[in-house]
Amino acid sequence: MSKQSLQRTAKLNSGVCYEESIKATQLEPSMYDRIGKEEGFRKLSELFYDRVFNDHDAQWFLNIFSSSTKQEAIDNQYRFFVQTFGGPMLYKEKKGKYTRLAGRHANYNIGSNAAMRWVQHMECAIDEHDALKEDHEAKEHLKKYFSYTAHYIVAVKWWNTN
Repeated sequence: MSKQSLQRTAKLNSGVCYEESIKATQLEPSMYDRIGKEEGFRKLSELFYDRVFNDHDAQWFLNIFSSSTKQEAIDNQYRFFVQTFGGPMLYKEKKGKYTRLAGRHANYNIGSNAAMRWVQHMECAIDEHDALKEDHEAKEHLKKYFSYTAHYIVAVKWWNTN
């Protein structure tokens, strides 16, 4: 499957096209500055994983995260966010040069339901984040980025297993 086919699949499932999703990485001032730099992204990851690790209504979803502790998950995610949205290369420093999300998630049991659940928790974390409460542009673009990206990862996973 071509990259364009994967992008079409992600758009179909997320309602967001690739070009729209990457606007979050191109904002001025940057998302990194808007959210409060490293501390702001750490807070977003904490809000997100607080929701994930308390999601007892969907044990199947929580099981996806069983290979790491909550603190490890927060650390990896926040480093990726900082790097992706205009900050220092924290994720690369920890994980090495291979930072593609689809490859990093290849071993996880994820599908469309997991992507939707992930997006639901992330959207709530975005809405709860104090630095984003009044920044509607940042919230809108982050939500589009995360929705598209979650469904793109699932499209790659599906393609690689079929």
